[in-house]
Amino acid sequence: MREEYDEGGRGRLGAAELGAELGERATLVQFSSAFCAPCRATRRVLGDVAGLVPGVRHVEIDAEARLQLVRALGIVRTPTVLVLDADGRVVRRAAGQPRKADVIAAIGRAVRADDGES
Repeated sequence: MREEYDEGGRGRLGAAELGAELGERATLVQFSSAFCAPCRATRRVLGDVAGLVPGVRHVEIDAEARLQLVRALGIVRTPTVLVLDADGRVVRRAAGQPRKADVIAAIGRAVRADDGES
C-alpha cells in the first residue's frame, strides 16, 4: 500500500475512536462514503483479507458521519485505508482501492511492528 504520510506521532486508535474492537493482530480501517464505487470494491478486498488472516478485523467508517475523526486523521478522500497494529498504531495508510497483495503485505508489517520488529 502506498504510504502517504509519516506514521510516527499519530498516536493510537482504539475501540472508542473506531466504534468497534481492534483485531487481535491487526485492524484494517476503511473510511468510505455512500456514493463511492471504489469503496464497495475496497470493502470486498478488505473483508476477504480479514476472513483469510486470523486475528485481523475490518472496520468500515462512514466518513460523512464521522467528520471529526476524518479531520483529526487528515482523511481527504475515500476510500482511505489505515492498517493498525494490535495496539492501534497506524503502520500503513493508503488512499484509493488497494490490491489484495498490498493489504496482505501491510498486515505483515503491522504484525512485525507489534512483535517489536521494523
